[in-house]
Formats: sequence, C-alpha cells, structure tokens
Amino acid sequence: MFKSTKKTLNCRGRLVDLTTPAVMGILNATPDSFFAGSRIGLDETVATAETMLTEGATFLDIGGYSTRPGAADISPAEEADRVLPVIEAILDSFPEALISVDTFRASVARQAVETGAAMINDIGGGTLDTAMFETVAQLGVPYVLMHMRGTPQTMQSLATYQNIVTEVIDEMATPLARLRALGAKDIILDPGFGFAKTPAQNFSLLSQLESFRQFDEPLLVGLSRKTTIWKTLNITAEEALNGTTVLNTVALMKGASILRVHDVREAVEAVKLTQNLTFF
Repeated sequence: MFKSTKKTLNCRGRLVDLTTPAVMGILNATPDSFFAGSRIGLDETVATAETMLTEGATFLDIGGYSTRPGAADISPAEEADRVLPVIEAILDSFPEALISVDTFRASVARQAVETGAAMINDIGGGTLDTAMFETVAQLGVPYVLMHMRGTPQTMQSLATYQNIVTEVIDEMATPLARLRALGAKDIILDPGFGFAKTPAQNFSLLSQLESFRQFDEPLLVGLSRKTTIWKTLNITAEEALNGTTVLNTVALMKGASILRVHDVREAVEAVKLTQNLTFF
C-alpha cells in the first residue's frame, strides 16, 4: 500500500494536508448529468453540500458543463450562469467550505475563483482553452490537471493506445512541465478515468496507478458510478455504489490522494479503513 506523500494544498490561505487522502464531493449544476441522483436544484444542492461536509468531504466540486457522452455544448456564459449562483449559495451557508470548480474554460475558472472557489478542476488539462494555464498561474489556486484527448463530444473516438499507462504519462508530462514553468502551485494529477478511455483501459490505468507517483504530485481519482463499473457488472449507475467503493479502495491502496465521488460517507469510510492497513 502506498501512503500519500506529505503534501499540502494552499486553498485560499488554508493549508490542506493530504497525508490522509481527502474526499471531494460532486455537485452537478447541470440538467443532464449521467447520474440522475446528482441532477438537483439550488436549494437541494445547498442541502446536499451540507450533508457532504457533515459526512467528511474536504472539497465540493461544482460543474456546470456535462461531459457525459452525447451531451450538448453550452456557451461559457451559460456555464457561468449555472455555476456561480451555486458557489455563492454554498459559501453563504458554509463560508469555510472549499469549493472546486469543474471547468475547462479559463473565463469560467476566473469568475468562479473571484466568487470564492478555491480550486480549479480542468478535464481538458489545458487543451481546450489556451488561456487556462496562464490563468491558473495568475490566480495561484490548486489546479487539477486531467488527461483527456479531444473534446467531451469526440473523446471516445480517440481511445486508441499501444500502451495506455505509458502514453497517458507521456501526454501529461509536457503540460505539467509548462505549468511548473509558469509558476503554478499545488498541481494535482488526474489520469482521467473514462475520458478517451475504454473500460478495459481504465482497469489497466487503475492497476498501474502507482506509476503516476513518479511526478511527485498528488493524484485525484474519479471513478464514481462510471460506465466502467456498471457496464462491467451489468447494472445501472444508480446501482454502482458498491462497485465504486471497491475501486476507490484499490485507488487508495495505490496512492490516490483525493477521491472524487457522488457518495461521500462511503468514500470517507474507505479512507479510514485503508489508513489502518500496513504492508511490509
């Protein structure tokens, strides 16, 4: 089992220690999330945020752009209109909440941070907006660099690899070096499970997740209720909590520092239990 490297994130002046892995709760500000349980209104979102924080979430990840297969493209203005009121409402009720904004657009990221977000979670890894890396460096907030090919609309047609692990590592090395050169602080790596990857490729990535520790940056893993789980088990996304917990546990044992999940309590329990394991 790989213990998390002692690493702190500076989130608006608050230091978050990832020696013990953290849990990030997913809050979708979209009408068409792949998981029906996360399609909720503003009041219910604030109530869900309270539940997640009570259950032990360190971060709340708010996204206004659906990346499910076949999802429609929306404008940056519409994305901001979905996300910013949610950030404001949550911080009005819970001022100490650490909010991550799930966006690949620099303009939305900037507005979200100005509204109070403490982290940027970019599924495009800087490939979908050339201004993102400079914006991240200027804002000085933690940044999740995720691997993806293409766009949310084209990514699944680009899931061709000779060696999934080495190619994803290679394709993340260059943007990581650029971020570092720009002076970006607190970079978190996400291999991008389900983004331009087949279920079999996702399992290969998870099996060798420890390979990403060569970058000496925290790892975020987002497998919650994804197709890889429910198609493998021949069930639905709504039935995929147990499978999610199984794969989250594997991820923790292979060095994940942050779990991005729909179900916080179960993820926090997985963290607590795996922290008691020792391998010689």
